[in-house]
Amino acid sequence: MGSGQKVAVFGAYGHTGRFVVAELRERGLLPVLSGRDADKLKTLAQEAQSDARPASVEHPVSLDRALAGTAAVINCAGPFATTAAPVIEAALRAGIPYLDVAAEIEANIDTFAHFADRARDAGALIVPAMAFFGGFGDLLATAAMGDWTAADEAHIAYGLSSWHPTAGTRTAGAVSRQRRGGRRILYTKGRLEHRDDAPPALEWPFPEPMGPRPVIGEFTMAEAVTVPSHLSIPEVRTYMTVEAARDIAAPDTPTPAAVDERGRSAQTFLVDVVVCSGTAERRAVARGQDIYAVTAPLVVEAVDRILTGRTHAYGVASAGEIFDAPDFLRALSPHITLELRP
Repeated sequence: MGSGQKVAVFGAYGHTGRFVVAELRERGLLPVLSGRDADKLKTLAQEAQSDARPASVEHPVSLDRALAGTAAVINCAGPFATTAAPVIEAALRAGIPYLDVAAEIEANIDTFAHFADRARDAGALIVPAMAFFGGFGDLLATAAMGDWTAADEAHIAYGLSSWHPTAGTRTAGAVSRQRRGGRRILYTKGRLEHRDDAPPALEWPFPEPMGPRPVIGEFTMAEAVTVPSHLSIPEVRTYMTVEAARDIAAPDTPTPAAVDERGRSAQTFLVDVVVCSGTAERRAVARGQDIYAVTAPLVVEAVDRILTGRTHAYGVASAGEIFDAPDFLRALSPHITLELRP
């Protein structure tokens, strides 16, 4: 549990940011709310009974004020191509850990490329993509690996019942598409490649009760960055159920609507991870509700483990590298169900 330490949340009034603020309070940590919209911060501060400190990535001094006296910062404000570097710089100046919930592949590549040496030399900790896309799949792949030191392939299949994107998701997706010139991206043969062809249409054998479902193959997400950053796997493939892929592509799909007291949507997910070495396979399966809501316990559990010294690395590190993956996933039992095979 938390120890009353202050944790800054940049982009606190966004859809995911609000879940993170609530989770911090539930864990006994004190959220310090930050972001560029002072009016939204003031409203949320009254609701959450928390300190509000407006800040903008264009003004480093304001970020320094926002992080003053905090033990860590969680960046929930996309697009991360714009916000990650300035908030990381502020965290390095403050001497505190930085975590974000970026699903943007290019932004995560930038974080590893631009800050790995500086963070390592400073003994600092930077954890990008500590969210449903990126960190969660990385933890599952690491747990599935078990005692293997290498594997031939990792397959991460997302069985989403639907995908009602937030405004932030749409904006981040547009930025990523623009940065890659409309091409898609794939991690293969130990490197990232850009492709101009259409992704394959496949069927994935999800565990029951979902069962086999049509998916978009090579629907590449942030695991293409997080998994290879510390696991020796030359092929990392991700898949998305067709219904969810259609939702995210349609311009008129509505934003998530709350259906319970926690503010979660009705969306359910099943993440099926298979790692292969020769003819041998190992599998990790996780189920839960609302990919945005589950990001909050993921990133807050990470913060709690960092602040209590339960880490394996420093510098820029992915979730599976820095944490004990099976233990971390078991700690999420109020929010997910987990099955490791074998």
